[in-house]
Amino acid sequence: MNDAKVKSAAKQTEQTKSNDWPVLTTYNQSHIAKIAMPIGGIGTGTVALGGRGDLRDWEIMNTAAKGYIPTSEKLRYIGPFFALYTKTADGKKDTRVLEGPLDYSLYEGAFGSPNVNHGFPRFESCTFKAAYPFGQVLLSDKKVPLDVRIKAFNPLIPGDVNASGIPIAVITYELTNTTDKAVFASVCGNMPNFIGEDGSVREPIGRGNALIPVGAKENKNVFRKDKNAQGIYMSSEGVEKDSEAWGTMALSTSSNENVTCRTSWGKEVWGNSRLDFWDDYSVDGRIDNREHNGEDRPMASIAVEVSVPANSSREVTFYLTWHFPNRETWTPADDGLDNMLTNYYTTQYQDAWEVVEKTIPQLPNLESKTKEFVNAFVNSDLPKVVKEAALYNTSTLRTQTCFRTADEHFYGWEGTSNTKGVCHGNCTHVWNYDQATPFLFGELARSMREIEFAHATDDKGMMSFRVNLPLERANEFGRPAADGQLGAIMKIYRDWQLSGDDALLKKLWPKVKQAMEFCWIEGGWDANKDGVMDGCQHNTMDVQYFGPNPQMGFWYLGALKAASKMADFSGDKKFAKTCNTLFIKGSQWMDENLFNGEYYVHHIEPPKSRDDIASSLLKGLESKDLENPAYQLGKGCLVDQLVGQFMAHICDLGYLTNEENIKTTLNSIMKYNYRDDSSSGFNNMRSFVLGDEKSLVMASYPGERPLYPFPYFTEAMTGFEYTAAIGMLYEGQTENGLTNIKNIRDRYDGLKRNPFNEAECGNNYARAMASWGAVIALSGFHYSAVEKSIQFTSESGNYFWSNGNQYGTLEIKNKGNEKLVKFNVLKGEVSLKSIKLKGFGSTSFKHEKVLKEGASQEFIIQ
Repeated sequence: MNDAKVKSAAKQTEQTKSNDWPVLTTYNQSHIAKIAMPIGGIGTGTVALGGRGDLRDWEIMNTAAKGYIPTSEKLRYIGPFFALYTKTADGKKDTRVLEGPLDYSLYEGAFGSPNVNHGFPRFESCTFKAAYPFGQVLLSDKKVPLDVRIKAFNPLIPGDVNASGIPIAVITYELTNTTDKAVFASVCGNMPNFIGEDGSVREPIGRGNALIPVGAKENKNVFRKDKNAQGIYMSSEGVEKDSEAWGTMALSTSSNENVTCRTSWGKEVWGNSRLDFWDDYSVDGRIDNREHNGEDRPMASIAVEVSVPANSSREVTFYLTWHFPNRETWTPADDGLDNMLTNYYTTQYQDAWEVVEKTIPQLPNLESKTKEFVNAFVNSDLPKVVKEAALYNTSTLRTQTCFRTADEHFYGWEGTSNTKGVCHGNCTHVWNYDQATPFLFGELARSMREIEFAHATDDKGMMSFRVNLPLERANEFGRPAADGQLGAIMKIYRDWQLSGDDALLKKLWPKVKQAMEFCWIEGGWDANKDGVMDGCQHNTMDVQYFGPNPQMGFWYLGALKAASKMADFSGDKKFAKTCNTLFIKGSQWMDENLFNGEYYVHHIEPPKSRDDIASSLLKGLESKDLENPAYQLGKGCLVDQLVGQFMAHICDLGYLTNEENIKTTLNSIMKYNYRDDSSSGFNNMRSFVLGDEKSLVMASYPGERPLYPFPYFTEAMTGFEYTAAIGMLYEGQTENGLTNIKNIRDRYDGLKRNPFNEAECGNNYARAMASWGAVIALSGFHYSAVEKSIQFTSESGNYFWSNGNQYGTLEIKNKGNEKLVKFNVLKGEVSLKSIKLKGFGSTSFKHEKVLKEGASQEFIIQ
């Protein structure tokens, strides 16, 4: 082999070694403007990797902060950034930030570009690659002797909540030298100490009275070097220690190369501090310290030097860590109870420096485990849009939509505004749709079930659909939602089946039973106990339906079926029989009375008077005229009318009504609710779809429409669309189902919207995690830890499976009249008594098989 080939092979090996992260989606330079990929742990808050390689959306201080970029000095020009200095063998120098070009929308402002760090030179070419939680930004420029790959992630390992809940952003700069001579390089990380400033409180300053964030006070930077890391430790001597924005941060590296740093930049006068830094760094890639300049938000800088040999790559890794313990309850009250909560993650570390010291030794294993999960998922034979929708929406678990408290309980807003949470309380009728949490992190899902039944359900069986905090206030909201409460009954069944946690079911069953019985109270949802929901039904449309309707009806049927099975297991045969009898009656009634031949409709049946409505259902009535109530569905074709059936399939509870009617209804939703173009239709509410974008609208009216239907009927929202699309997948209407999922992901393409933020009533909306259901539908997966059985589709292919506690892969091959099944356990331990391939066959084992982590076994299914 000649020298050129040797060099080429070496270069290829080096690049392969350094670029072994999985990639699911590549966004070209024209589709990166809106990308902001959250990097942070579950319940810790995040910072986002922007599409051009910048850091934005600094949401680490217990509140949402979309668009917030902390800055160091009064004019707010300089925020966090990383820079590259290079010097070639012939002495040519270059210095620029490690970012791609600014989007054109950031060019114009009253005083020039409004973008933080606008004045720096940048790379001319930029591409973003992702397979969450791995994000990569590829930078190149003909004037720069090195190509750069930014690699950012935070560990994400199904079934391991603690490993997936570390307050760290790991950012690696891979420098590749494509020339035949070594290049000296330096990578410099820069970050202001903005403790106390979470971006939510703003005050006017300067010309034009621009509103800027405030809150930092007497912050202090100190250089530290310990066993595993060296860098800048950030604290505050002026921010109140009981503030949500009080805590510590660190910018560090594990590099043993030459490192220089600054704990403060020079005094800012007419841009002098910026100029001083740039001049100093551009001389030799090193930085000299400066005296503290008196700023409350002192800038910290750390530069790592490295020599990059010819035709080789070298990496420089930085760690951003944080520790903000105090979180105000979402329902503060003056009742003597403490309104401050403690974040669970801060009970695991003393401060931000301990985070990095403890995490660095574990990172190789954490990265490997994360990579193993993502590779297993990405390499499955599911359609790309399904994998993207499912995987990218899991990022919601890492945003300020979600948090964990010191008692390890898990909570979620519905979503967030740009500065705070939106719609508190683990809202049952929104979180009903989420399938990512139970199938990836069962511990968190079971925590939500315990909160719903053990704390938010009163002795009459009424479940507050929003839980107040602290837990002593849990059911103070005092208002039930029909779909939320019935969905919770189906969810506890699902989570019990997935986990086999008999102790949890035994503990919660009395409340589950009461929640079911609540349907039958006087003036309730099914007061005459005939299997039909026809009372005053508050629901996820934020209104009350009066009379029988498919949306509540299917939730009711699903809850009855699930409750019957749980009652039977609990030895309550009488209650099981009651639920089963009502299920059979209700199912038949819905087919005979609500199915119009194309889809299920709503019979509007107003109460005779307010006295006919149970007092607990009267709270917050939106319609004031009960004789002719507004905000009803009526004869409309509702996009998620089969949401209860969707959940029944997830739970393997079978069909709730006639199978053919279900299939016909989904075809009708596609016929009547599908919009091939959104530029011509009128929408009286929020617009999540515009122009020539395609969608499924919430409701269509082929026939008579109420004067004022439920308010959202003209909107299109992804969580609801996923529900219909997944229903189509379950019924074999695969092309239609995939079309609708593709339409959603086409809208979140990086150019128009952020691929990691499907919004509804707020950013990072919980309902969009319904998207994981498509993985369940196409793989045919169902696991019962109670019966120790597992089942899949019979279609040949490679599949990913997870049950919230364990995960692995499955390969199905045709072998004549038999199927060869190769079952792999990548995490945890699985006990099996049987394996079933739907519509084909099954096999049972005389003795229970226990497959340990790393095990692989083949089975023949006849």
